[in-house]
This record gives sequence, C-alpha cells and structure tokens, in this order.
Amino acid sequence: MPGALPRLSPKAVGLLAALVTVLIWTAFIVVARASADPARAPTLTPLDIVFARLLGAGLILLPLGWWLTQTQRAHQREAGQLPTAGSLWGLSPLPLRTTVLTGLFGGLLYSMLAYNGFVFAPAAHASVLMPGSLPLWTTLLAVFVLGEHISGSRAIGLVCIVVGDLLVGGASLLHALDGSGVWRGDLLFILAAFTWSCYSVLVRKYASLAVHATTAITVFAFLVYVPSYLALVWVGLIPGQVFTAPLHDVLWQMLMQGVASVVVSGISFNMMIRAYGPVRSTMLTAVVPGLSALSAALILNEPLPWNVLLGLTLVTVGIVFGVRQAGAKNP
Repeated sequence: MPGALPRLSPKAVGLLAALVTVLIWTAFIVVARASADPARAPTLTPLDIVFARLLGAGLILLPLGWWLTQTQRAHQREAGQLPTAGSLWGLSPLPLRTTVLTGLFGGLLYSMLAYNGFVFAPAAHASVLMPGSLPLWTTLLAVFVLGEHISGSRAIGLVCIVVGDLLVGGASLLHALDGSGVWRGDLLFILAAFTWSCYSVLVRKYASLAVHATTAITVFAFLVYVPSYLALVWVGLIPGQVFTAPLHDVLWQMLMQGVASVVVSGISFNMMIRAYGPVRSTMLTAVVPGLSALSAALILNEPLPWNVLLGLTLVTVGIVFGVRQAGAKNP
C-alpha cells in the first residue's frame, strides 16, 4: 500500500521496548529517591506513593482489562464455548492463578518493597541492588523454573554485569552496617529485585501478552491495596497524606509512578521479555545502574566516583558479550 509505514521487525520492536524500559526505570529510581528521601521533606509517604501509583495505573488499566476480557469472552461465544476468559469480576484478562501470582510479585510486593527502600538508602544503592541484581536472580529462577540452560559465555557476561553493578555503588555499600539504617533499604531493594525477577519468569512461563500481563498485575494490586490503604488511613493506623498533600504532588506521582512506570514500562518490559527472554532482557536492563547513578549525581547531587565509570565499562562488556553469545545460540 503506497505511503504505508514500514512494519517493524520483532527484533526492532524488542530493541525499542528495551530503550523505553531503560529510560523509564532510570527515571523511576531518581524520582522515587527524591520523593521518599526524608532529608528532602517529602509530602508523601512510601505507602502514599504506592497508592498514587496504583490509582494512576488503575484509571487506565482497569477499564482496559474489562474490555480485553469482554473481547475474549465474545470470541469464545462465537466459537460455541463457554465465556470463561479472565478473572476478578472480568477486570483481569488472565486466569485467576496467573493473575494472583504475577500480581503478587510484580504488582504488590515489588512496589511496596521498593518505595520503602528509598526511605533508608540512596539511589546508588537502589541502582546496584534492584536492576543491577536482576540478571543474577532471573538467571537462577530461569534455571529452576523454566529449565533453561545457561551457557558458559552467558555466565561470563553475567559475572561482568554483576561485578560492574557492584562497582557502581560498592563504595557506599561498604557502609551499609554503620548504624545509619541503610542496610534496611538495601535489604528491601534486594527483596524487590527478587520479586520482579519472579514476575518476569512467570510472564515467560505463562506466555502472557504484554498488555494482558501489565493489566492483570495492576488489577490485582489495585483491588488488594487500594481498599486496604483507604481503610487503614480512615481508622488512623497508617499516616496517609495523599489527601492532604498538594494536588500537583499527587498528580505527578500518578503520572510518573503510575502511567509511566506501570503502564508504559510495564508493557515495554513484557514486550522485551517476549523478544529476548527473561535472562537476556534483564541483562539489557543492566545499563540502568550506571544511568541512574549518573542521573542521581546530576539531579540529586549524589557523588560520582571513579568506580562508576569502571562499573559502566564492565556492565557494557557483560551485556555485549553475554547477549550476543546467547543470541547466537538462541536466535
């Protein structure tokens, strides 16, 4: 058809999805630290930010989930089948078991662990212990859950990535047990990375479509967290500030943490998993530690020592070596 836009190849789509994911994840770390750092007198607590995240994402994805489910059920009726697609009152397009498992790890636990971690530890720690440790966690889970074989070349690439990521924030990690409480944030970041790795492997195991998976985890987290948050704030058991904080702060978190970090990057991350697989995808996202450390230095005035540059070099070598070698065996 004359004048039609060229159709992107699966490889090009995967690369574009990886670029979008990396940029948003980098912004997520810097914005989340700036929003939760007690030294910056934040107007919202971590639990408030989780609420804003789910509210912003839910406004888009809950109606989308209902539409996706109704579409699937209509196709089932046309095929003479019972309309059983979806779950959770027709809001999730995925089966109940898949929705609960992926939603628990990728929607609920990840956000609660990550945002609370930013209260105790700086962005450099998050850079190392969240996206930086994803390749290691995902590799181990892929071996045990998916039965994947990790070649020697990919293992070398992973070692380079892990060492490079540790160098990015290694100097500050040496003081994690100095009595400042930073270790609490570090532990929360490690657990957050593990839960996201569980989610990425489950997406591959169930072969979930990008939009369906992102919608399902948001629906589950929204239905579980939002009513619980509102009830606890109402009875005074948690100090919720989302209704007393400046409106522009709440709207900003809804846009950045909800629309961008959940809707946009959630879909792009799942597209990347389908294009490259969970292990290679998390290797690609290993550039986030260096980028977020550089961004934190420029925006949050965090230090930028020599180990950041060396860490970036090792991460780049690990990505190029590991991903290309893996791609040669797994086209």
